[in-house]
Parts: sequence; C-alpha cells; structure tokens
Amino acid sequence: MNSATYRSDFLVIGSGIAGLTFAIKASALGTVHLVTKKKDSDSNTNYAQGGIATVMDPGDSVENHVADTLKAGAGLCNEDAVRLIVESGPERIAELIEWGMRFTTRIDEDGKEVLDLGREGGHSKNRIVHARDLTGKELERALLEKIAGISAIRVFEDHTAVDILTEHQLGFSSTDRQRSRSRDDITCYGAYILENATGDVHLFTASVTMLATGGVGQIYQHTTNPEIATGDGIAMAFRAGALVSDMEFIQFHPTSLYLEGREGRFFLISEAVRGEGAVLTNLRGRRFMEGVHPMKELAPRDVVARTIDAELKKSGDKFVLLDISFKGEVFLKKRFPQIYERCKEEGIDIARGPIPVVPAAHYLCGGVVTDSNGRSSVRNLFVSGESACTGVHGANRLASNSLLEGIVYSHRAWCHIAENRGLLASGSDAPNFPAWNKEGTFDLEEWILIQHNKEDVKRLMWDYVGIVRTNLRLQRARRRLKIFSEEINDYYRRSTLSPELVELRNLATVAGLIIEGALWRKESRGLHYNTDYPDMDDSYRKNIVMRSNGDTVLRPLSGFLFS
Repeated sequence: MNSATYRSDFLVIGSGIAGLTFAIKASALGTVHLVTKKKDSDSNTNYAQGGIATVMDPGDSVENHVADTLKAGAGLCNEDAVRLIVESGPERIAELIEWGMRFTTRIDEDGKEVLDLGREGGHSKNRIVHARDLTGKELERALLEKIAGISAIRVFEDHTAVDILTEHQLGFSSTDRQRSRSRDDITCYGAYILENATGDVHLFTASVTMLATGGVGQIYQHTTNPEIATGDGIAMAFRAGALVSDMEFIQFHPTSLYLEGREGRFFLISEAVRGEGAVLTNLRGRRFMEGVHPMKELAPRDVVARTIDAELKKSGDKFVLLDISFKGEVFLKKRFPQIYERCKEEGIDIARGPIPVVPAAHYLCGGVVTDSNGRSSVRNLFVSGESACTGVHGANRLASNSLLEGIVYSHRAWCHIAENRGLLASGSDAPNFPAWNKEGTFDLEEWILIQHNKEDVKRLMWDYVGIVRTNLRLQRARRRLKIFSEEINDYYRRSTLSPELVELRNLATVAGLIIEGALWRKESRGLHYNTDYPDMDDSYRKNIVMRSNGDTVLRPLSGFLFS
C-alpha cells in the first residue's frame, strides 16, 4: 500500500477518556478521525482503578474539593483551573451515566440507590465515584460502545503519530522558523501518521487536532503505565514549537505490586485500598507512616512515595507491606475484585496476609500548556488529559482528579469550537504538505542498539531522576542523555521508520524536558524533591515553561499562556 492523505474536520490522537470524550462530542460538528497506536482500548484510562473525584455528597462541597486539590498541589495549582473542573464534575458524571457508564451504587439509609463514594489520599471527604476497582475499564467499555454507533467517527488502530503538520514541514528557512516561533503564530494542520503494519506514513489533515496521547510512564524502569505511554503527544507538540511546562513533576504511585524479577508494567494497587483502611508496614511490622503526616497512609502521594523510598534505602529491603486482610474475604472480593484476583494469581491472598508493594512511575503533572478551553500555543492544536498542563495539578496531583480533568477539558474544547465554527472553515486552507520520505534501511544490529538505548534511557531516569534527586545525579543524567540522544537521532535519520523508533525518539525528548525542568527548579516542592534544596522557596512558586527554540522561562503562577 502507498502513502495516502486522509482529510477530516477533526483529528484525535489517543483513545483514552480525553480523546474518546472529545471524539464523541466533535462528531456532532463534523467528521472525526481517531488514531491510536495500539488497540482502541489500550490507554492509561483502561488501567485506572480508583475512579473520578467529584462532589456528589451533601456533606461535601466544591470549596472542600478545591481546598484539598490546592493543598496537594503544593502552592502551584492555578485556582481558576481547579475550580473549573470541580464545579463541572457532577454534570460530566451525569453525562457519562447517560452514555452508558455503570458506576458502583449502594442503598442509602432512606432506601434510595445512590453512587457509592470512596476516599483516597489527600481527600478530606468521600467523593470518589468508581466502578469497584475497574473504573477505567468500565469507562473504556462505555465510551467505545458509544463511538461504535457514530458513523462520523472512523477509528484507525495500530497507527502511530510521528510528527505534527505545521508550516515547518514546508521547507521554510531556519530564520523564518525562528521568526514564526517568536510570534507564537504556528498553525497545526494535522499529523504524519505511521501505519504500523505496512510502514507507510500517511498525511492526516484536519481543521482541528486534539492531542490526547496520555503520559510518559514508560520513560522509567518501573511504571504502572501500559507500553504505549511514551510521551508521544508532548514530544510532538514540543518539536512543533508548543509551550511545555512543569515536566519535573512526576508522580510515583506509592503502591504497585512487587514481584521478584518482573519487568514492564507494574500492577497498580489502588489508593482506594488505603482509603478503606489498609496500613503500610516494613518487613519487621513497623507502621512507618505514623508520625510522618497527620493523614498517615492517606497522606498525599508524594509524601507516601518518598517515605517508602526512604524506608527501603534505610533497610535495604526491596519492598514494603500493605495490609488490608482485616477487612475479610467477602468485602475484598466485592470491593476490589480485580486486585483480589490478580494477587491470587501470584500466590498472594490479600484476605489472609499483606501485599508486597513498591513505588512506580504513575502520572505526569506537567505537559503541553493549555488555556481553559484546551488550546495550546499552536493554533488549531488542542490538548487534553495527561498530555496537557492545565494548572489543575500543580506540583502534585490529588488522587482521581485526572479522569475528571480529561472529561472536563475535552468538553470545554468542544464547546469552544462549537462557539467558533470558523475554526473548522479555516482547515480548508491547509497547504500541500510533502509526502513522507521513506528512505532508510533496516539493520538488525542497529535494531538491537535501539532496544538497548530504550533500556538505557529508562534506567537512567529511574536511577538519576526518580523520587529523590540531587544536583549531581541530574547533571550526570543530562550529560548521558545527550550522548543517547545523538545516537537516537542518528538512527532516526537513516533507519526505516518503525513504531519502536518513533517511541524511542519521543522518550529521549521527554526525558530531556524532565531533566531540564528538574535542574531549573532549585527547591523541593510537591513531586520534585532535591536533597540539595530540601525546602520550598517562594521565589520558585512559578511554572517552568519551555519550548523547542531553547527558551526556558519561569512564568508567574497566574501567567499561563491564556486567561
């Protein structure tokens, strides 16, 4: 098959909650091409166990949820953005239910069926709407079934986004490119998309492009994220000239299932387990969260992850223990069926003993800078979900705010486009982009080197840019990544394009952004902890914003790109 051109009103890259929600809504305005590099259900959303944080209980309030989010965010949240998602939550939950989402319910004291609300770390009230411990899987089911009945949406599985289409692919001089970027007047017209099965790179042009490619967990040796979480959208947007911010804030989930000798994605033990009263102990039975934080095991994730990390370093142990066996088999099978069965498969009976757990890379709080309508600094390029930096999470995400953020910002992007139909008309002016140059060779020896480079980047980030950082380790990471990046770019220029090579290039790009952000932030705040600067510094109560022409700026807290 030869390369082809696909034209639509909307191009959606990514099939998690943010991408699927936007695609469903956008189909009311025009044709939608939805691209995903694996199967349509493979996303971080699908692995989300906890749920969606939403104010639904009469004893709760918007102010409580906002306060909890701001506290977790360590002084770096954009309060307007936080208030926006919290106030929008109940309406979006109602819409999901209307679309077929089956949340877990209970019968209240008046005999009425109501949503069963759980609690997770950092929350002062029960407000987690969930589908037992399978919320992500149930979300994907409901949204994909909804999409299957919409003729305006065409799904392209096993297609990998390579680069965003902008004026820069048209052969402008470097001077023109620099001038264009300095004026912030870059326009997105779609993307180059690799068809994995054939190796052909197609042109997907659209009036509006929505990046919803998820997170960056695969940049680390140990992660709860699926294999597809390689930071593709952030890397592509950065190369196109979009502003990127807060990349130093990587959330490590405190409790992933530890299995001796296992590599790849670590199975997540949901924070909801601690919400139901589970306690953390070391291998000698000491409950080490007592005295560390008033909320003990339900402290914000950064506190719990750092405490576990310190406990492991102090003891030399490989894991700690999470015990919820006191709840009993009947309760655990009903409340946490997936966790119960997964642990049972590994010979661990959580109703009779503790679960071995370790921290693992879980969520990126930074990403492509967007305004309150999901717009990036590149015209006609919208971003939603984990790829976006909206200001909601600040320096540390409050548990279960991520799914809420994705559905709210995808909805707001759709509303903005519906109110500004000229965005769709402007897409007809797309220039004639050149076909992708397929020159290159496949060399088995180089393929082996590519695999080694991927492992090198993951190990580098885990060892030097992990839960606890130092200047020495960060500087060493920068030097070593520079060498890796030169090799990777050389492969990219002369090798046959493959999904693995695209991902490796993106991993290296994102790793560089994380390292640079961490080096610029000379303090410890939220998820960024540097032992050379162990305290928070008000002079760094700002966002570290970067773009690909080399700029790195400290932008004031209220100074996001748009109001």
